[in-house]
Amino acid sequence: MAELAFFTGTMDCGKSTLALQMDHNHAARGRIGRIFTSQDRAGPATLSSRLGLETDALEVSLDFDFWRYTVDTLTSGGRIDYLVCDETQFYTPWQVEQLARIADELQIDVFAFGVLTDFRTRLFPASARLVELADRTSVLQVQALCWCGQRATHNARTIDGEMVTEGEVIVVGDTEPDPVDQSRGEVGYEVLCRQHHRRTMTAARAKAAALSPDVLPFESEALR
Repeated sequence: MAELAFFTGTMDCGKSTLALQMDHNHAARGRIGRIFTSQDRAGPATLSSRLGLETDALEVSLDFDFWRYTVDTLTSGGRIDYLVCDETQFYTPWQVEQLARIADELQIDVFAFGVLTDFRTRLFPASARLVELADRTSVLQVQALCWCGQRATHNARTIDGEMVTEGEVIVVGDTEPDPVDQSRGEVGYEVLCRQHHRRTMTAARAKAAALSPDVLPFESEALR
């Protein structure tokens, strides 16, 4: 039977690399698939890895209909054995339900890849629905590391190097300052352990603190 499998982890743990490898392995055995992504940092209709690998993909907009696309392809004589879906945190719960239906009713394997939580440490709605519906959920074993060397568990958003905890949920990282909204600054992302995410202590702040006489993240009663 076909399955809906969800592969997840923080940024930098190799999700997109595994998605590319998954497609390669299945294609090498004569299976025919489709690759989907949404808002990849390399641009529309591209699945890219931080290792520098990339391939063409179908861009998933908020109104993209997976069921209609798949049925139309099959009824017109096309063949689909599997779907590779990257950046699934940016899909809608409705689209995730379509993926489950495709696996169940059309017997097409669906391999989904995405992060669980946003920069506010809250579950993405689509990721939550994947956990609820997937036949199996796998946390990738390649550990991303916080700047302190501990296992990174949280995704942090930075603007001009400073961590932020408020703002739009979906903002593509590794971008230049917005030419229209100059106040936004340069957006980036960093993975942190829970302790340093709570303290908003990014690598840049830690480096600056090491050069400062005041290195404590709180005021000490003894110093008052």
